[in-house]
Amino acid sequence: MLDLERLRALHSVATYGSVSAAADVLHVTTSAVSQQLAKLERETGQKLLERNGRGVRLTDAAELLVAHAERILSLVEQAQADLEAHRGSVVGQLTVAAFPTAVRGLMPSALCALRVDHPELRVLLREEDPMRSMPLVSRGDIDMAVVQDWNNEPLPFHDGLHKGVICDDVADVALPADHPLAGRDTIDLKELAGDPWISSVPDSICCDWLLRTLRAVDSEPRIDHMAYEFATQLSLVAAGLGNVILPRLGRCDVPPGVAVVPLSAPLSRRVYAVWREEAARRPAIRAAVTALRAAVPAGVPAVTPVPV
Repeated sequence: MLDLERLRALHSVATYGSVSAAADVLHVTTSAVSQQLAKLERETGQKLLERNGRGVRLTDAAELLVAHAERILSLVEQAQADLEAHRGSVVGQLTVAAFPTAVRGLMPSALCALRVDHPELRVLLREEDPMRSMPLVSRGDIDMAVVQDWNNEPLPFHDGLHKGVICDDVADVALPADHPLAGRDTIDLKELAGDPWISSVPDSICCDWLLRTLRAVDSEPRIDHMAYEFATQLSLVAAGLGNVILPRLGRCDVPPGVAVVPLSAPLSRRVYAVWREEAARRPAIRAAVTALRAAVPAGVPAVTPVPV
């Protein structure tokens, strides 16, 4: 009989490319993963890993076993979801990843509500950009992700994922208070062509989106500064160092020296929760989506929810 945890270890090595990366994902030591693989080799009577430079590669026997392991682990996840659905209780553990403004603007209220309403549910939260969290959900490394896509650039969804809409999040532009257009009621993005901008860090969904959005109105957008947190970005705006596209969800206090002006052609992003098809029947998933929708702050447009 093949051991499930040993199959999980092999599947993680195949997915992440190394024993050490698999250990990080599984939250165990590298030696623990190596021991699991050695035991699996003894169980199967097959060599599963071979040296490949400084790393390892899977043998043909391992590749065959990984294909079966993926199906087995998916069935186990579905069985667990069905058992929870049969019990009808919100119990167990739910791992959730969310992008930074959702962590700040939605998760505190949602987590408090879940703790009060469902004390047998343990929720583990981590902050992740959607570019990372979507693959984590697809691979089954986390249970749910809170992600975003913009009205001018939808986020591609992975096969096998379900989604539930949480809210729409409108963005304004934050300008230095002495900017010539700071007193306007609304601004067209084209009017800011040639201005310096402040962005999120490279390779994040917000940075990539901002570059493409600005290129639609300015062939050579100037992104002079990059910072992960909106509070830091606004401090740079207050110092007169550039403009920021500022969503309303999770908005921190706007410091003196910053003018926030709506865009005449609004930019908005839709916030979703996403989870694997195999977990769709889990009461914990439905409870988390309900709590997230209830946590949407005043001033952020509500949407008509589709039943989970």
